[in-house]
Amino acid sequence: MNETILILDFGSQYTQLIARRLRELNVYCEIHPFNKIPNDLSAVKGVILSGSPFSVRDEGSPVPELSGIRKKLPLLGICYGAQFLARHDGGDVQPSKIREYGRANLGFIDGNSKLMHGISLNCQVWMSHGDTILNIPENYEIISSTESVKVAGFKISGEETYGIQFHPEVYHSTEGSMLLKNYVVDICGCRQEWTADSFVETSVDSLRKKLRNDKVVLGLSGGVDSSVAAILLHKAIGKNLYCIFVDNGLLRKNEFAEVLHSYKDLGLNVKGVDASDRFLDALKGVGEPEKKRKVIGNTFIDVFDHEAHLIEDVKWLAQGTIYPDVIESVSVKGPSATIKSHHNVGGLPDFMKLKIVEPLNALFKDEVRRIGRSMNMPGFILNRHPFPGPGLGIRILGEVTPEKVRVLQEVDHIFIQGLRDDNLYDKVWQSLAVLLPVSSVGVMGDERTYENVVALRAVGSTDGMTADWSHLPYEFLSKISNKIINQVKGVNRVVYDISSKPPSTIEWE
Repeated sequence: MNETILILDFGSQYTQLIARRLRELNVYCEIHPFNKIPNDLSAVKGVILSGSPFSVRDEGSPVPELSGIRKKLPLLGICYGAQFLARHDGGDVQPSKIREYGRANLGFIDGNSKLMHGISLNCQVWMSHGDTILNIPENYEIISSTESVKVAGFKISGEETYGIQFHPEVYHSTEGSMLLKNYVVDICGCRQEWTADSFVETSVDSLRKKLRNDKVVLGLSGGVDSSVAAILLHKAIGKNLYCIFVDNGLLRKNEFAEVLHSYKDLGLNVKGVDASDRFLDALKGVGEPEKKRKVIGNTFIDVFDHEAHLIEDVKWLAQGTIYPDVIESVSVKGPSATIKSHHNVGGLPDFMKLKIVEPLNALFKDEVRRIGRSMNMPGFILNRHPFPGPGLGIRILGEVTPEKVRVLQEVDHIFIQGLRDDNLYDKVWQSLAVLLPVSSVGVMGDERTYENVVALRAVGSTDGMTADWSHLPYEFLSKISNKIINQVKGVNRVVYDISSKPPSTIEWE
């Protein structure tokens, strides 16, 4: 059982960042809603209370039950978590007279504090709060301050309980990782053994014990998550893993044949199923984005179910679910109002009667890639840009037709190949082309044209939660635009998307 840091989530936008920073320190951690504390804390070495959009003074603000944790395990409250501890123990938390958002500097540091050990005087920290701890209980000791906030950090006498008003998990807190390391290593005693190699070793062992000689079916997408999940399972159960790769007619140009070939080279037992005509027929007349996703998802289920039934005595369905999907489903704020249908195979019908195995559901996206590298998987699979389940179906705005798919496949191929040729592909987190339901006037030769507009998009990100548009060289964009207009019949205008997420999303649908 892994040594674990338990992160209790009060709804902060930064909660996942806390987890990512701890994982970077090779310390395993889990995020749980503040009101769903696990019963078994035997592997837990310490607990972190996250920030929150709430004020501790709000009626109905989150109140965790910490009686089984305080004085028994080290505890660190961040922002709201610190304010909760102070107010719960009789301190005074009030609206800030000077609302402190953004960069601040620690003008006082208690050098004897284990939490603040090695932190530089005047180092930069990131503040994001509307309340301030004005007065602390008698058994509290101040361990850091800024010019505006006297109680920027505290320790409670007689227990390993700490609170900080700033956010060490945010990049702008320049020594935040050192503070978190002080907490998880020096205070909680974690051994920093959560590595890619150790994950592979323990996962393969536990999968063997769990699956034994049972048969497992997995729907491959060609993407990073399902591919890494497949190799992990293959290491554990070998020929008892049956992979199905469905061509929905909405893949990139030549992708079906190329991906099938690469999987065979990895030794996987893969069956390719060309169901493109079936998907395109089902999409006739459908233009609304969520309806398209449902049509594509339901058709996939029908095809996958048929193929799975051709394999005798299958007991398990494997999925490439990753940790952000898990967090989303149990969020303190509840699942998102509309979780897009393309995020996972998910939602397969009950009549399949298969047990679910999700070997990656403890990992973030960047960790999945590290696991793949640890297993010596080829870079052309691990470094692939994310590609949605409905594929080009949600990059063709409006109704999907075979001709529109052809046009977009050609445009996409020129764009992606161009990025590779100019050594830009690995500098971009995700790139895509979108076929717009817009025709524009143009001139080709001596004739006027009235043809399609395509939008190119490239973004930088670490996990897709936020993203900024990539500043590709003008010369590159000019070259690609000319190539697309000259080589793809039906396109006479190319535009480049310069919006970031938020407020825009990465995909257009």
